[in-house]
Amino acid sequence: MLELKNICYRVSTPEGDLDILKNVSITIPDHKLVVFTGPNGGGKTTLAKVIMGLVQPTGGRIIYNGQDVTDLTITERARLGISYGFQQPPRFKGITVNDLLQLSAGSEKLSKDRCCQYLTKVGLCANDYLDREVDVSLSGGEVKRIEIATILARHSDLMIFDEPEAGIDLWSFARLTETFEQIHREEQSTMIIISHQERIIQLADEIVVIAGGQIAHRGTTEEVFPLILADTLGGCPVLNKKEGVSE
Repeated sequence: MLELKNICYRVSTPEGDLDILKNVSITIPDHKLVVFTGPNGGGKTTLAKVIMGLVQPTGGRIIYNGQDVTDLTITERARLGISYGFQQPPRFKGITVNDLLQLSAGSEKLSKDRCCQYLTKVGLCANDYLDREVDVSLSGGEVKRIEIATILARHSDLMIFDEPEAGIDLWSFARLTETFEQIHREEQSTMIIISHQERIIQLADEIVVIAGGQIAHRGTTEEVFPLILADTLGGCPVLNKKEGVSE
């Protein structure tokens, strides 16, 4: 179980202090799929990075499976079973896709068939990618899918994905959502997914709308998705006119 208690993150700017996160508290039970969504700049990615240890909060505590991990390093959190998929994954010149999968699997030696299974789940063919370097020769979408495959190979208890749909074609996106659905159905891991995609949002046990550094809404898809639509459409004068809404 993951518990965030009054998480704050404040940064200094030339104009003064700016609060990116403001006393965010939430509990995420094991084996749940939770989607963080909301407007750009609302604090979703910052909150995810706080959980992974990429950003150190200026206030609050992070409790994971009963242990306070607030002051632990990224490596220490990874050893506890937390993984993070970046919005824009890094590239590694001289390291092949196979190398990354083997590193992610740890002590387990992956066969080619096993590597193929992980790559297939993200819409890639092992024959085409295993021996390729994860460098500039790959597109952003390819690197994104490879990173997600490495997270799957790690078998983490808590998987965090920051906009996994970014840069991925429609067919691969469909395969990816099927993979998320399968992981969730089999209760293999807890997943936190930052996404604006309706198909991913519809998979969630709980939707958390983050705006202005705070939790604006939270609840089931049935409870929250209509509110998201209302927030999205309500501010668009073109759509309002189409619906016959006067100014």
